[in-house]
Amino acid sequence: MIVYSLQCANGHNFEGWFTRMAAYEDQSAAGKLVCPICASREVIKAPMAPSLPVAVGERNRKPQPAAPVPHRAPQMPDELRKMRQFMSGLRKYVEQNAENVGPEFPDEARKIHYGESEERPIYGEASLEEAVELAEEGIDVAPLPPDVDEAMN
Repeated sequence: MIVYSLQCANGHNFEGWFTRMAAYEDQSAAGKLVCPICASREVIKAPMAPSLPVAVGERNRKPQPAAPVPHRAPQMPDELRKMRQFMSGLRKYVEQNAENVGPEFPDEARKIHYGESEERPIYGEASLEEAVELAEEGIDVAPLPPDVDEAMN
């Protein structure tokens, strides 16, 4: 598991966990990286601090061979595992219990809100600007969590 510090175009910093180094590049090129704070898809790797010796005297010390460590699969921190499980469950629930109206989401949400279309749960695509406009009109909207199972591949 590889952890990168990521940053969106709006300056929000967050971590991205990837199964291999090329996974970041693949997901970035496909536009699959999304800021969890503002939903921006303009995401880059943020500068990361290099690992430095603890003390100046460490430079002159001969390196000691590391004790062998048994190989085991990397463990995901419990909080992250629970959050990932929640996000996957929420996304799955919405996909199973709501109608995907795709890019027509802003128009269909307005029609439902103003009584021009039957009331029903829907989800779909909207830009950040469209979502803000809907919220300003008093229409409840929320971003659907990313597909974390797909993002981890």
